[in-house]
This record gives sequence, structure tokens and C-alpha cells, in this order.
Amino acid sequence: MTYPWDDEPQPGEVEDYELSIQGVALAPDGEGEYRLMLRTSRGDIAGQFSVCEGGTGAAVMVSGAAGGLDGPADGIYARVAEALRGRGVSTLRVHYRQPGEFEECVLDVLGALSFLKGIGAERVALVGHSFGGAVAIRAALLAPIVSAVAAMSSQLHGAREVAELSPRPLLLVHGMDDQVLEATASETIYNWAEEPKRIVLYAGAGHSLVQCQAELYALLTEWIPAQVLPPDGEG
Repeated sequence: MTYPWDDEPQPGEVEDYELSIQGVALAPDGEGEYRLMLRTSRGDIAGQFSVCEGGTGAAVMVSGAAGGLDGPADGIYARVAEALRGRGVSTLRVHYRQPGEFEECVLDVLGALSFLKGIGAERVALVGHSFGGAVAIRAALLAPIVSAVAAMSSQLHGAREVAELSPRPLLLVHGMDDQVLEATASETIYNWAEEPKRIVLYAGAGHSLVQCQAELYALLTEWIPAQVLPPDGEG
């Protein structure tokens, strides 16, 4: 699939971006785990794919501006992905082709969503940390398959149009002792957003949220399935 996207062009200036998937490579990496490579028209997107066979709910997780697959809170993404697989949810953790390049990173997420849709996913939650929080918000606005967004320690740039996410749920998480991006950033995004929205602020936690990792793990492993799995008795 091909996605056009423009990043808040100035008056009279329109920049179109598109990315198409040209091939997929998977390599087994443990029970239910695969190293993934999406071959695209703009370069290869690397990822780690935790698969729940036959499931239609999924999550895509992205990190901060430096990229990587681990996420905040001492590598919480791998632990959450393992728990979600047991709940019937597949997880694709994505490493950016060009870390720190906002437009390109949004395209990476859209490419991941295209792949998931192509293999049968019907509802996908986007989860992002820091820079990735805003990437997740922006990508969701362009992808109807996204059912909800969780943005942790999010930056403001790229999140201004978050109100357009409604009526899909938004979860914001921030540490009150964040010295990189103050908690007021998530509070501002919360004020910009429409319902349904939720903000969770952790006292004593910094930007990486390592001080509240147990609470964050519990939150994500409860919240994500609720957004992507059909209600009991349906589907």
C-alpha cells in the first residue's frame, strides 16, 4: 500500500511523502517471535514481531527519537509483547529507518500498519514513547485501522491535531519528575484532545518511566487488549 503524508506544510508549500512495501522477510526468533524486515520503496524497516496466530487485534510500539525496539522503563516493550501474546494480541515493535526524522518515522508506522492489515489485523493500538508518542498520534490520524493511541512522556511537536483522533481513545502517561519533557507536555496534549481521553501521571518517575515500570506494565497489559479485542461474545 502507498500512503501520502504531509507534515504541517507552510502556506503555499506542500510536501508529499509515500512509502510502498515491496517485500517482507521473517526469521524465527523464539516461540511466537520473529525478526521482521519490511522492504520498502524508502528503505528497510526492521522490527520484532510477536505473533498470536488467528488473532485480529494487534499493537505497534515505537520508541523515542533514537529508535530501537526496547521502549522505556527498562525495555518494557518486550515484556508487554509477551503478555499480550498470551491475551490474544500480536505486537510489532518497529525500529525507525531514519531515527529522529519525524515524517519518515510516521511513514514507518504506516508501513507497519499496512503489513498488519495485510495479514488480517482489524484493530491496532499504537504505543509510543517521547518522540514516538507524537509519531503514534500523527500516524493514527492517517490510519483508520488504529483503534487507540497510548503516548508516554510525549513531545508536543506533531501532536497538535490530536483532537482529530476522537472518538478513538487516547491514553497519556507521564512521569512527574521528567527532566527531558515536562509533564505539562502531556497535560497540554490532554487539553487539546477530545474525549475519550485519559491521563496517568506517576509521581517520582522520570522521562524513562523506570521508577514506575510495574505500574506501567499493569496499565498497558490491561489497556491495550481492551482497545483491540472484541467485547466478550463478539467476533
